[in-house]
Amino acid sequence: MTDLERIDNLPTDTLAGYRIRTGRPLPFGVSSVPGGLNFSVYTSAGTSCTLVLFSRSKGSLLAEIKIPDHYRIGDVYSIVVYDLDHEDVEYGFKIDGPYMPEVGHRFNPDNILMDPYARVISGRDEWGVEPDWNKQYQYRSRVAFDDFDWEGDSPLEINDADLIIYELHVRSFTKSESSGVKFKGTYAGIAEKIPYLQSLGVNAVELMPVFEFDEFENSKTHPDTSEKLYNYWGYSTVAFFAPKAGFAASGRFGMQVDEFKQLVKQLHKAGIEVILDVVFNHTAEGNERGPSISFKGLDNKIYYMLTPEGYYFNFSGTGNTLNCNNPVVRNLVLDCLRYWASEYHIDGFRFDLASILGRDPWGAPLNNPPLLESLAFDPILSSCKLIAEAWDAGGLYQVGTFPAFGRWSEWNGKYRDTARRYLKGDQGQVGEMAQRVQGSPDLYQWNGRSPATSINFITCHDGFTLADLVSFNEKHNKANGENNRDGGDDNYSWNCGAEGSTDNSNILALRIRQCMNALSMLMTSRGTPMLLMGDEFGRSQHGNNNAYCIDSPVSWVDWALLESNRALFEYTQALIHFRQQHPCLRIKSLLKNQPTSQFSTGISGFPAQKDGSAAIRAANSPISASLASLQGIG
Repeated sequence: MTDLERIDNLPTDTLAGYRIRTGRPLPFGVSSVPGGLNFSVYTSAGTSCTLVLFSRSKGSLLAEIKIPDHYRIGDVYSIVVYDLDHEDVEYGFKIDGPYMPEVGHRFNPDNILMDPYARVISGRDEWGVEPDWNKQYQYRSRVAFDDFDWEGDSPLEINDADLIIYELHVRSFTKSESSGVKFKGTYAGIAEKIPYLQSLGVNAVELMPVFEFDEFENSKTHPDTSEKLYNYWGYSTVAFFAPKAGFAASGRFGMQVDEFKQLVKQLHKAGIEVILDVVFNHTAEGNERGPSISFKGLDNKIYYMLTPEGYYFNFSGTGNTLNCNNPVVRNLVLDCLRYWASEYHIDGFRFDLASILGRDPWGAPLNNPPLLESLAFDPILSSCKLIAEAWDAGGLYQVGTFPAFGRWSEWNGKYRDTARRYLKGDQGQVGEMAQRVQGSPDLYQWNGRSPATSINFITCHDGFTLADLVSFNEKHNKANGENNRDGGDDNYSWNCGAEGSTDNSNILALRIRQCMNALSMLMTSRGTPMLLMGDEFGRSQHGNNNAYCIDSPVSWVDWALLESNRALFEYTQALIHFRQQHPCLRIKSLLKNQPTSQFSTGISGFPAQKDGSAAIRAANSPISASLASLQGIG
């Protein structure tokens, strides 16, 4: 008896020189099938779809395959193409359809579009290397291989109440020569610094955006210094499923997936969780004047929130707003986070401008946002931390009222502002600060949420570093090329007597004691503390409170400060150890009927004064009196 061939694995047609057959509509994106690759893409209003294939090694077009209409199922085009070199092929789509911006349609059959589900993107393989702007297709989708050996690794699932988060930018953390690592400014560079993170005592790193973005988006040259200014922070996503190649030492070889997974695995071995800062509120496509990279050309009306005239709602402040509570977009977000949780073993996600995710297609806040609820109860994400930046650029501020569904934590902006004002000696802050120290029961006890709901921070990437908070009264952002107009003006900072650099020993000593007081408040407050990279040894951005475009020593961590400010580092170590040894600081629930004014006398017992005298007395209080002789930050 002869063996029977499986007919459903065999090609049935030939187009453009390639053997093909009808594909499987799910999963979206590209996936391997016996002998070939399955491509699947969604478009509800597109009238035809062409698969465009390139050779990565030759940089040339391989073929354009118009997917037969009978391969379409519902709103999904899918096709299997055989005999492709999985490691060499790059692909994209051309979608035909109406161009009617006034009703939301922006189809252009000449545009080659990136697959929104692409797991790997090429085109920006090395950081800061000028791309070939003549290429029609700037961001080329590639095939990822799920062959990484995790060696039994899994997410750590550290209890929320026990977390100590360390926020860092992948490139800034190790780019400086002073970092001493081999692979500077990369995922591998962070891995080299894991012993340092362990010695500090943190057990979670929160990585600023690592989804593929384009550092050349809106890049420019500083008019005075001729310095190149980039999209440095990356809060403008190009591809949600792909790690940024330019952050990988191996990115030019297309190995960014493995390098990032290796970082996660090594951090887990060290007992450190990985939280990703994710941006689902907008994309890199901007408004009607922006490029058509993916979503605009696939189904603009579905993916974006549009006005009745076809313009883009701009609740993100960056040109567009994703229509996240549309079921198709909601599924994309869920698929994305499930992928990172399952394939990269990510422990949690911090959502940039998360209040946008709770708006309906016309911008009104929803009482029961479907996306936020879906994320809270998703079975794959059930052990992931979900952290909201509980406000947006459209004026919606939800700290304490964010739709939590029993799962969401929040960046507590009220903690930041109160701690800063108390530290500098503003009047009327004692009662407010007492609430923040207790875990903000005024915000969270009323709805039964845990103190760990409150992510407590005094500094983060957006604003002054801790050293600058005690060294500058005003922002100094001229390096950004915007005449110091950008960045916040409500810094609640105090320069301790001199603006910026000084050689006054009294001011320097006061500054470092103020840093210690700030860190003491942070680490002895109930809730989840978050520390900004380098604050533990006095990192400065020289008064720049919005270094979003600066790829220079202004943004990079200066590791030489670890030695010159060793006492501050050791003090931070001791505080973290103190917190870990005292369960009363890490309670899991706010006690019912517990007085919320038990610390009403204030942290150091001094009434606040306008002239900062309370802060000066606090700086000389018992908690830091023995440190009065330390050298300042300068």
